[in-house]
Amino acid sequence: MRADLQLIQDWIAPGSRVLDLGCGDGSFLAHLKATRHIHELGMEIDADNILQCLKAGVNVIEQNMDKGLHNLETGSFDTVVLAHTLQALHRPDEIVEEMLRVGKNCILTFPNFAYWRHRLSLFTNGRMPKSPQLPYEWYDTPNLHHCTISDFDELCRSKQIKVLSRNVVDDGHHSTALMRMSPNFFGINAIYHITR
Repeated sequence: MRADLQLIQDWIAPGSRVLDLGCGDGSFLAHLKATRHIHELGMEIDADNILQCLKAGVNVIEQNMDKGLHNLETGSFDTVVLAHTLQALHRPDEIVEEMLRVGKNCILTFPNFAYWRHRLSLFTNGRMPKSPQLPYEWYDTPNLHHCTISDFDELCRSKQIKVLSRNVVDDGHHSTALMRMSPNFFGINAIYHITR
């Protein structure tokens, strides 16, 4: 399991209804089902990942998130998860609104594009930065929107979204004093727990 998923599992109550958007192979939901006895639903677009979910006994639907969550009822989940997918969506602001409509609380994780090494790389090389979090060339990246921690904070302020918790971490998903002091500059990954 990815380190960000290990961190957020404590925010998910035992026995709750959990929707995981872009659930991949379903391993996170399968883990939560076994350890927290959740009632799960995954949403995925990749056929191979859907097959892996089914093999793992995870309830999954095939759906493109960019088309919205209109088929899901308001308040039908306790927690909605969107892990390392926000930056790959066409309208991330609309998905965040939809997540808050269908879920009582939401958990999002994303890479911070304002991390100081990314800034330095762009400044010194004059090219889009590459790193372990951003391993792609500018022309083949799945990332459509380069979100920063400050950008997401402003989105929450402008849409009156309440931030229950925010963790800013490094590659090992550890937080340092510098990250807490200046998260947008020193943070590599952002983890948000939000609600209305």
